[in-house]
Amino acid sequence: QAQLWESGGGLVQAGESLKLSCEISGTTFSINTIGWYRQAPDKQRELVADIRGSGTTNYADSVKGRFAISRDSAQNMLYLQMNSLQPDDSAVYYCNLVTKTPWDATLTFWGQGTQVSVSS
Repeated sequence: QAQLWESGGGLVQAGESLKLSCEISGTTFSINTIGWYRQAPDKQRELVADIRGSGTTNYADSVKGRFAISRDSAQNMLYLQMNSLQPDDSAVYYCNLVTKTPWDATLTFWGQGTQVSVSS
């Protein structure tokens, strides 16, 4: 049973940067994807960025060129560097892990979320 802990959220002004971290423990199966989602009030949770098992990265159009996802496998850490933040980036950010078991089942894990607030 994997566990994910996010940190690094906070309140910043438009144009500033934040770096989110996600500590991952308890993973025993191969990783399909690992990434970041966000959910603003009264909106659906949406993908921000993820890393596939192949190592390729994927970004939402709204964050391309401003956000960068990275992973430190040795430390079991996932990061999201967020630059040029805008008020529309305000949301609770969640770390997400999708693993695949040897019997071809897919397991999805979520962190508790960290709040990012951007003032104009």
